[in-house]
Amino acid sequence: MELSGIRSVEDLDVAGRTVFVRVDFNVPIRDGEITDDARIRAALPTIEHLRAQGAKLVLGSHLGRPKGQRHDHLSLVPVGARLAELLDTEVVVPDDSVGDGVKKLVKDLGPGGIVLLENLRFHTAEKKGDAVFANQLASLAEYYVNDAFGTAHRAHASTYTMAGFFDDKHRAAGFLIKKELDYLGPLMTSPEKPYVGILGGAKVSDKIKVIENLLGRLDTLLIGGAMAYTFLAAQGISTGRSLVEADRIELATDLLRSASARGTRVLLPVDHVTAAAIDSDETRVTDTASIARDEAGFDIGPKTIALYRDAIASARTVIWNGPLGVFEREPFSTGTFSIAEALADSDATVVVGGGDSAAALRQSGRADDVAHVSTGGGASLEFLEGAELPGIAALRAGHRFA
Repeated sequence: MELSGIRSVEDLDVAGRTVFVRVDFNVPIRDGEITDDARIRAALPTIEHLRAQGAKLVLGSHLGRPKGQRHDHLSLVPVGARLAELLDTEVVVPDDSVGDGVKKLVKDLGPGGIVLLENLRFHTAEKKGDAVFANQLASLAEYYVNDAFGTAHRAHASTYTMAGFFDDKHRAAGFLIKKELDYLGPLMTSPEKPYVGILGGAKVSDKIKVIENLLGRLDTLLIGGAMAYTFLAAQGISTGRSLVEADRIELATDLLRSASARGTRVLLPVDHVTAAAIDSDETRVTDTASIARDEAGFDIGPKTIALYRDAIASARTVIWNGPLGVFEREPFSTGTFSIAEALADSDATVVVGGGDSAAALRQSGRADDVAHVSTGGGASLEFLEGAELPGIAALRAGHRFA
Protein backbone atom coordinates (compact mmCIF):
# COMPACT_ATOMS: atom_id res chain seq x y z
CA MET A 1 0.00 0.00 0.00
CA GLU A 2 1.37 3.38 -0.91
CA LEU A 3 0.40 7.01 -1.42
CA SER A 4 0.04 6.81 -5.21
CA GLY A 5 -3.20 8.47 -6.24
CA ILE A 6 -3.55 10.19 -2.87
CA ARG A 7 -3.14 13.93 -2.42
CA SER A 8 -1.09 15.21 0.48
CA VAL A 9 -2.29 17.92 2.84
CA GLU A 10 0.55 19.99 1.35
CA ASP A 11 -1.25 19.95 -2.02
CA LEU A 12 -4.35 21.73 -0.74
CA ASP A 13 -5.03 25.46 -1.16
CA VAL A 14 -6.77 26.06 2.14
CA ALA A 15 -6.22 29.74 2.95
CA GLY A 16 -9.45 31.02 4.50
CA ARG A 17 -11.10 27.63 3.93
CA THR A 18 -12.59 25.22 6.46
CA VAL A 19 -10.88 21.82 6.69
CA PHE A 20 -12.26 18.77 8.47
CA VAL A 21 -9.40 16.70 9.87
CA ARG A 22 -10.12 13.21 11.12
CA VAL A 23 -7.62 12.74 13.93
CA ASP A 24 -7.07 9.87 16.32
CA PHE A 25 -7.36 11.34 19.81
CA ASN A 26 -8.37 8.02 21.39
CA VAL A 27 -6.05 8.55 24.33
CA PRO A 28 -6.06 6.96 27.80
CA ILE A 29 -7.77 9.12 30.42
CA ARG A 30 -7.86 8.37 34.13
CA ASP A 31 -9.83 10.52 36.58
CA GLY A 32 -10.17 13.21 33.93
CA GLU A 33 -6.42 13.34 33.26
CA ILE A 34 -4.73 12.20 30.04
CA THR A 35 -2.05 9.65 30.92
CA ASP A 36 -0.44 9.45 27.47
CA ASP A 37 -0.77 12.24 24.90
CA ALA A 38 1.32 10.57 22.16
CA ARG A 39 -1.59 10.42 19.72
CA ILE A 40 -2.39 14.09 20.20
CA ARG A 41 1.24 15.03 19.57
CA ALA A 42 1.31 12.81 16.48
CA ALA A 43 -1.39 14.96 14.85
CA LEU A 44 0.34 18.29 15.54
CA PRO A 45 2.36 18.52 12.28
CA THR A 46 -0.81 18.37 10.17
CA ILE A 47 -2.74 20.73 12.44
CA GLU A 48 0.11 23.25 12.60
CA HIS A 49 0.63 23.15 8.83
CA LEU A 50 -3.04 23.86 8.12
CA ARG A 51 -3.15 26.69 10.65
CA ALA A 52 -0.03 28.20 9.12
CA GLN A 53 -1.82 28.17 5.75
CA GLY A 54 -4.70 30.14 7.22
CA ALA A 55 -7.21 27.30 7.35
CA LYS A 56 -10.09 27.01 9.79
CA LEU A 57 -10.04 23.60 11.42
CA VAL A 58 -12.78 21.19 12.42
CA LEU A 59 -11.26 18.19 14.17
CA GLY A 60 -13.16 14.94 14.62
CA SER A 61 -12.24 11.92 16.73
CA HIS A 62 -13.68 9.12 18.80
CA LEU A 63 -12.73 8.21 22.35
CA GLY A 64 -13.31 4.80 23.86
CA ARG A 65 -16.40 2.72 23.21
CA PRO A 66 -19.48 4.68 24.27
CA LYS A 67 -21.75 2.55 22.04
CA GLY A 68 -23.85 5.49 20.96
CA GLN A 69 -24.42 6.79 24.48
CA ARG A 70 -23.14 10.00 26.03
CA HIS A 71 -20.69 9.39 28.88
CA ASP A 72 -18.96 12.24 30.70
CA HIS A 73 -15.79 10.19 31.20
CA LEU A 74 -15.54 9.72 27.42
CA SER A 75 -15.90 13.39 26.57
CA LEU A 76 -13.18 14.99 24.46
CA VAL A 77 -13.13 18.11 26.66
CA PRO A 78 -9.87 17.06 28.43
CA VAL A 79 -8.35 16.32 25.00
CA GLY A 80 -9.31 19.78 23.78
CA ALA A 81 -7.70 21.30 26.85
CA ARG A 82 -4.47 19.38 26.26
CA LEU A 83 -4.42 20.31 22.56
CA ALA A 84 -4.91 23.95 23.51
CA GLU A 85 -1.87 23.72 25.81
CA LEU A 86 0.28 22.13 23.11
CA LEU A 87 -0.70 24.71 20.49
CA ASP A 88 -0.97 27.65 22.89
CA THR A 89 -4.30 28.61 21.38
CA GLU A 90 -8.01 28.30 22.08
CA VAL A 91 -9.69 25.01 21.16
CA VAL A 92 -13.48 25.03 21.28
CA VAL A 93 -15.22 21.75 22.19
CA PRO A 94 -18.99 21.91 21.59
CA ASP A 95 -21.39 19.55 23.35
CA ASP A 96 -22.05 17.57 20.16
CA SER A 97 -20.49 16.78 16.78
CA VAL A 98 -23.40 17.85 14.56
CA GLY A 99 -26.31 20.29 14.75
CA ASP A 100 -27.03 23.99 14.38
CA GLY A 101 -24.90 24.93 17.38
CA VAL A 102 -21.87 23.24 15.88
CA LYS A 103 -22.49 24.86 12.49
CA LYS A 104 -22.55 28.32 14.07
CA LEU A 105 -19.30 27.71 15.97
CA VAL A 106 -17.59 26.59 12.79
CA LYS A 107 -18.99 29.51 10.78
CA ASP A 108 -17.64 31.97 13.35
CA LEU A 109 -14.09 30.54 13.21
CA GLY A 110 -11.30 32.82 12.05
CA PRO A 111 -8.17 31.67 10.19
CA GLY A 112 -6.24 29.27 12.39
CA GLY A 113 -9.27 28.69 14.64
CA ILE A 114 -10.02 25.21 15.92
CA VAL A 115 -13.21 23.38 16.83
CA LEU A 116 -12.77 19.88 18.23
CA LEU A 117 -16.09 18.08 17.85
CA GLU A 118 -17.42 16.05 20.75
CA ASN A 119 -16.86 12.27 20.65
CA LEU A 120 -18.12 11.04 17.27
CA ARG A 121 -19.07 7.67 18.74
CA PHE A 122 -21.68 9.28 20.95
CA HIS A 123 -23.68 8.68 17.76
CA THR A 124 -24.27 5.06 16.72
CA ALA A 125 -24.28 6.34 13.12
CA GLU A 126 -20.49 6.83 13.29
CA LYS A 127 -19.58 3.14 13.57
CA LYS A 128 -22.34 2.18 11.13
CA GLY A 129 -20.77 4.37 8.44
CA ASP A 130 -24.13 6.11 8.10
CA ALA A 131 -24.33 8.36 5.03
CA VAL A 132 -26.68 10.91 6.62
CA PHE A 133 -24.38 11.41 9.60
CA ALA A 134 -21.36 11.50 7.29
CA ASN A 135 -23.02 14.18 5.18
CA GLN A 136 -23.76 16.25 8.28
CA LEU A 137 -20.07 16.16 9.17
CA ALA A 138 -19.02 16.89 5.59
CA SER A 139 -21.27 19.95 5.46
CA LEU A 140 -19.05 21.60 8.06
CA ALA A 141 -16.04 21.91 5.76
CA GLU A 142 -14.76 22.44 2.23
CA TYR A 143 -11.84 20.03 2.50
CA TYR A 144 -11.38 16.61 4.09
CA VAL A 145 -8.07 15.40 5.53
CA ASN A 146 -7.64 12.02 7.19
CA ASP A 147 -4.73 11.82 9.60
CA ALA A 148 -6.13 9.06 11.83
CA PHE A 149 -4.12 6.01 10.86
CA GLY A 150 -5.26 4.23 14.02
CA THR A 151 -8.81 4.08 12.63
CA ALA A 152 -7.96 3.66 8.94
CA HIS A 153 -8.97 0.00 9.06
CA ARG A 154 -12.55 0.97 9.95
CA ALA A 155 -15.15 1.97 7.35
CA HIS A 156 -16.88 4.38 9.71
CA ALA A 157 -18.76 7.56 8.82
CA SER A 158 -15.84 9.91 9.54
CA THR A 159 -13.07 7.64 8.26
CA TYR A 160 -14.64 6.38 5.04
CA THR A 161 -18.19 7.41 4.08
CA MET A 162 -17.58 11.09 4.69
CA ALA A 163 -14.69 11.22 2.20
CA GLY A 164 -17.14 10.40 -0.58
CA PHE A 165 -18.78 13.81 -0.16
CA PHE A 166 -15.57 15.54 -1.31
CA ASP A 167 -14.12 15.34 -4.82
CA ASP A 168 -10.59 14.10 -5.45
CA LYS A 169 -9.07 17.59 -5.22
CA HIS A 170 -10.68 18.28 -1.84
CA ARG A 171 -9.59 15.22 0.11
CA ALA A 172 -6.07 14.32 1.22
CA ALA A 173 -3.87 12.43 3.64
CA GLY A 174 -2.26 14.17 6.60
CA PHE A 175 1.40 13.96 7.52
CA LEU A 176 0.88 11.15 10.02
CA ILE A 177 -0.77 8.83 7.50
CA LYS A 178 1.99 9.67 5.02
CA LYS A 179 4.64 8.80 7.60
CA GLU A 180 2.90 5.53 8.49
CA LEU A 181 2.75 4.42 4.85
CA ASP A 182 6.31 5.59 4.18
CA TYR A 183 7.56 3.21 6.88
CA LEU A 184 5.06 0.36 6.66
CA GLY A 185 4.95 0.20 2.86
CA PRO A 186 8.59 -0.86 2.33
CA LEU A 187 8.15 -3.66 4.88
CA MET A 188 5.95 -5.38 2.32
CA THR A 189 7.77 -4.39 -0.86
CA SER A 190 11.47 -3.60 -0.48
CA PRO A 191 12.87 -4.20 3.04
CA GLU A 192 16.62 -4.02 3.43
CA LYS A 193 18.00 -7.46 4.26
CA PRO A 194 18.45 -9.25 6.62
CA TYR A 195 14.80 -8.72 7.53
CA VAL A 196 13.67 -9.87 10.99
CA GLY A 197 10.11 -10.07 12.29
CA ILE A 198 9.19 -10.30 15.97
CA LEU A 199 5.67 -11.44 16.76
CA GLY A 200 4.20 -11.84 20.21
CA GLY A 201 0.88 -11.59 21.95
CA ALA A 202 -1.59 -14.11 23.23
CA LYS A 203 -2.99 -15.98 20.25
CA VAL A 204 -1.76 -17.50 17.03
CA SER A 205 -5.25 -16.89 15.65
CA ASP A 206 -4.70 -13.11 15.98
CA LYS A 207 -1.55 -13.23 13.86
CA ILE A 208 -2.28 -15.98 11.29
CA LYS A 209 -2.67 -13.65 8.33
CA VAL A 210 0.35 -11.58 9.36
CA ILE A 211 2.56 -14.67 9.58
CA GLU A 212 1.30 -16.01 6.27
CA ASN A 213 1.90 -12.65 4.58
CA LEU A 214 5.41 -12.23 5.99
CA LEU A 215 6.69 -15.74 5.33
CA GLY A 216 9.08 -15.65 2.42
CA ARG A 217 9.66 -11.93 2.97
CA LEU A 218 11.32 -12.37 6.36
CA ASP A 219 14.75 -13.93 6.76
CA THR A 220 14.05 -14.70 10.42
CA LEU A 221 10.87 -14.75 12.51
CA LEU A 222 11.13 -14.56 16.30
CA ILE A 223 8.04 -15.73 18.18
CA GLY A 224 7.23 -14.96 21.80
CA GLY A 225 4.30 -14.31 24.08
CA ALA A 226 1.63 -16.91 24.75
CA MET A 227 1.34 -17.68 21.04
CA ALA A 228 4.78 -19.31 21.25
CA TYR A 229 3.36 -22.11 23.40
CA THR A 230 1.03 -23.22 20.63
CA PHE A 231 4.02 -23.49 18.28
CA LEU A 232 6.02 -25.38 20.90
CA ALA A 233 3.10 -27.75 21.45
CA ALA A 234 3.03 -28.31 17.68
CA GLN A 235 6.62 -29.58 18.00
CA GLY A 236 5.66 -31.96 20.77
CA ILE A 237 7.34 -29.92 23.51
CA SER A 238 5.69 -29.91 26.94
CA THR A 239 4.02 -26.56 27.69
CA GLY A 240 2.59 -27.37 31.13
CA ARG A 241 -0.37 -25.18 32.00
CA SER A 242 0.62 -22.46 29.53
CA LEU A 243 -2.00 -20.92 27.27
CA VAL A 244 -2.20 -23.12 24.19
CA GLU A 245 -4.76 -22.87 21.40
CA ALA A 246 -5.40 -26.57 20.98
CA ASP A 247 -7.47 -26.00 17.85
CA ARG A 248 -4.54 -24.14 16.24
CA ILE A 249 -1.79 -26.70 16.78
CA GLU A 250 -2.25 -28.21 13.33
CA LEU A 251 -2.19 -24.71 11.84
CA ALA A 252 1.01 -23.91 13.73
CA THR A 253 2.55 -27.07 12.31
CA ASP A 254 1.57 -26.01 8.80
CA LEU A 255 2.98 -22.51 9.32
CA LEU A 256 6.32 -23.89 10.51
CA ARG A 257 6.44 -26.21 7.51
CA SER A 258 5.58 -23.32 5.17
CA ALA A 259 8.26 -21.12 6.73
CA SER A 260 10.89 -23.78 6.10
CA ALA A 261 9.76 -24.22 2.49
CA ARG A 262 9.84 -20.46 1.86
CA GLY A 263 13.23 -19.84 3.43
CA THR A 264 12.17 -18.08 6.63
CA ARG A 265 13.98 -19.27 9.76
CA VAL A 266 11.66 -19.44 12.79
CA LEU A 267 13.10 -19.09 16.29
CA LEU A 268 11.02 -20.17 19.29
CA PRO A 269 11.78 -19.78 23.01
CA VAL A 270 14.45 -22.15 24.32
CA ASP A 271 13.73 -21.27 27.97
CA HIS A 272 10.99 -19.54 29.93
CA VAL A 273 10.07 -17.66 33.09
CA THR A 274 7.35 -19.78 34.66
CA ALA A 275 5.04 -19.70 37.66
CA ALA A 276 2.13 -21.65 39.09
CA ALA A 277 -0.20 -18.74 38.20
CA ILE A 278 0.00 -15.30 36.65
CA ASP A 279 -0.43 -13.56 40.03
CA SER A 280 2.26 -15.66 41.70
CA ASP A 281 5.34 -13.90 43.10
CA GLU A 282 7.36 -17.11 42.95
CA THR A 283 8.89 -17.62 39.51
CA ARG A 284 11.34 -20.06 37.98
CA VAL A 285 13.55 -20.01 34.90
CA THR A 286 13.50 -23.29 32.99
CA ASP A 287 16.68 -24.91 31.68
CA THR A 288 15.07 -25.94 28.40
CA ALA A 289 12.06 -25.21 26.22
CA SER A 290 10.03 -27.78 28.17
CA ILE A 291 7.69 -26.53 30.93
CA ALA A 292 6.70 -28.61 33.97
CA ARG A 293 3.16 -29.95 34.14
CA ASP A 294 2.13 -27.77 37.12
CA GLU A 295 3.58 -24.50 35.76
CA ALA A 296 2.81 -22.03 32.98
CA GLY A 297 5.13 -19.83 30.94
CA PHE A 298 4.67 -16.05 31.19
CA ASP A 299 7.89 -14.68 29.68
CA ILE A 300 10.88 -15.70 27.61
CA GLY A 301 13.99 -16.70 29.54
CA PRO A 302 17.58 -15.35 29.45
CA LYS A 303 18.81 -17.87 26.84
CA THR A 304 15.98 -16.87 24.52
CA ILE A 305 16.67 -13.17 25.11
CA ALA A 306 20.31 -13.72 24.10
CA LEU A 307 19.26 -15.74 21.04
CA TYR A 308 16.79 -13.10 19.92
CA ARG A 309 19.23 -10.24 20.58
CA ASP A 310 21.78 -11.91 18.29
CA ALA A 311 19.19 -12.13 15.51
CA ILE A 312 18.29 -8.46 15.98
CA ALA A 313 21.95 -7.39 16.00
CA SER A 314 22.47 -8.76 12.48
CA ALA A 315 19.26 -7.27 11.03
CA ARG A 316 18.92 -4.31 8.70
CA THR A 317 15.13 -4.14 8.97
CA VAL A 318 12.93 -5.21 11.90
CA ILE A 319 9.16 -5.25 12.41
CA TRP A 320 7.89 -5.87 15.96
CA ASN A 321 4.26 -6.56 16.80
CA GLY A 322 3.22 -8.00 20.16
CA PRO A 323 4.87 -8.32 23.59
CA LEU A 324 7.09 -11.28 24.43
CA GLY A 325 5.49 -11.91 27.82
CA VAL A 326 3.06 -10.51 30.37
CA PHE A 327 5.09 -7.31 30.59
CA GLU A 328 2.43 -5.53 32.65
CA ARG A 329 3.61 -7.61 35.63
CA GLU A 330 7.17 -6.92 36.78
CA PRO A 331 8.17 -10.61 37.24
CA PHE A 332 7.37 -11.23 33.56
CA SER A 333 8.52 -7.97 31.98
CA THR A 334 12.21 -8.67 31.41
CA GLY A 335 11.83 -10.36 28.03
CA THR A 336 9.75 -7.63 26.43
CA PHE A 337 11.84 -4.77 27.80
CA SER A 338 15.11 -6.52 26.88
CA ILE A 339 13.94 -6.89 23.30
CA ALA A 340 12.79 -3.25 23.28
CA GLU A 341 16.27 -2.20 24.38
CA ALA A 342 17.91 -4.43 21.77
CA LEU A 343 15.78 -2.82 19.07
CA ALA A 344 16.62 0.67 20.31
CA ASP A 345 20.34 -0.18 20.26
CA SER A 346 20.13 -1.73 16.80
CA ASP A 347 21.43 -0.08 13.62
CA ALA A 348 18.47 -1.53 11.74
CA THR A 349 15.40 0.34 10.54
CA VAL A 350 13.00 -0.67 13.30
CA VAL A 351 9.24 -0.32 12.91
CA VAL A 352 7.05 -1.06 15.91
CA GLY A 353 3.36 -1.78 15.34
CA GLY A 354 0.67 -2.63 17.85
CA GLY A 355 -0.56 -0.89 20.97
CA ASP A 356 1.12 -3.19 23.51
CA SER A 357 4.47 -3.15 21.72
CA ALA A 358 4.39 0.63 21.45
CA ALA A 359 3.41 0.94 25.12
CA ALA A 360 6.28 -1.34 26.16
CA LEU A 361 8.74 0.67 24.10
CA ARG A 362 7.54 3.93 25.63
CA GLN A 363 7.75 2.43 29.13
CA SER A 364 11.34 1.42 28.40
CA GLY A 365 12.10 5.07 27.67
CA ARG A 366 13.54 4.20 24.25
CA ALA A 367 10.69 5.09 21.89
CA ASP A 368 12.73 7.89 20.32
CA ASP A 369 15.55 5.47 19.46
CA VAL A 370 13.71 3.49 16.77
CA ALA A 371 12.76 4.61 13.27
CA HIS A 372 8.99 4.47 13.67
CA VAL A 373 6.36 3.59 16.25
CA SER A 374 3.00 3.11 14.57
CA THR A 375 0.02 4.90 16.08
CA GLY A 376 -2.37 2.23 14.82
CA GLY A 377 -2.51 -1.14 16.56
CA GLY A 378 -5.30 -2.80 14.59
CA ALA A 379 -4.55 -0.75 11.48
CA SER A 380 -0.88 -1.70 11.37
CA LEU A 381 -1.80 -5.34 11.96
CA GLU A 382 -4.25 -5.37 9.06
CA PHE A 383 -1.70 -3.56 6.90
CA LEU A 384 0.84 -6.31 7.62
CA GLU A 385 -1.83 -8.83 6.64
CA GLY A 386 -1.83 -7.21 3.22
CA ALA A 387 -5.31 -5.70 3.53
CA GLU A 388 -6.37 -2.45 1.84
CA LEU A 389 -7.43 -0.14 4.65
CA PRO A 390 -10.79 1.59 3.98
CA GLY A 391 -9.60 4.91 5.37
CA ILE A 392 -6.66 4.91 2.95
CA ALA A 393 -8.65 3.64 -0.02
CA ALA A 394 -11.18 6.46 0.48
CA LEU A 395 -8.48 9.04 -0.19
CA ARG A 396 -7.43 7.65 -3.55
CA ALA A 397 -8.41 9.57 -6.67
CA GLY A 398 -11.25 7.88 -8.48
CA HIS A 399 -12.18 5.63 -5.56
CA ARG A 400 -15.72 4.31 -5.99
CA PHE A 401 -17.66 4.54 -2.75
CA ALA A 402 -20.26 1.86 -2.10
